[in-house]
Amino acid sequence: MFQEEFPHFKTQRCQVHVARNVLAKVPRKQKKAMADDLRSIFYASTKEKALQFYDIFQKDWQAECPSAVKCFENSIDSCLTFFSFPQEEWISLRTTTIIERLNKEFKRRTKSMEIVAGENSCYRLLAFISLKMELAWRTTPVGKVNANLPFFKQIVEKEFTQNC
Repeated sequence: MFQEEFPHFKTQRCQVHVARNVLAKVPRKQKKAMADDLRSIFYASTKEKALQFYDIFQKDWQAECPSAVKCFENSIDSCLTFFSFPQEEWISLRTTTIIERLNKEFKRRTKSMEIVAGENSCYRLLAFISLKMELAWRTTPVGKVNANLPFFKQIVEKEFTQNC
């Protein structure tokens, strides 16, 4: 479907959702250990290290939880796509939180409208919402502290910086 229409695009699965899907196939007493192993894969410093951790993951869990390993095996490539982008963008690419937030905003804005003046006006509204949210993301990137909040900087320097 998507790959047929956009063969050159890279897709990134949300690591949180993949982890939840995998952990749903694991007995309760083993969830923490497997979650730690998944985290070591997702937060590896390079793709090569992530794949090494994945090989260890497969060997460690194949006998005990084959369905969980199979579930993760189906998603591993799309979970590690973020490694092909600059490191400062990784935090934003690992999850689909931004997309989910945009969809919630679409729903919030359109649900309250009883009548829409037509398909084009609905598209204009959604485009306006998208542009407005993109401007907000550009001014405050995910994982970054807004630079135009100097009082945060003062608090951090005063309260959380070690004076040597």
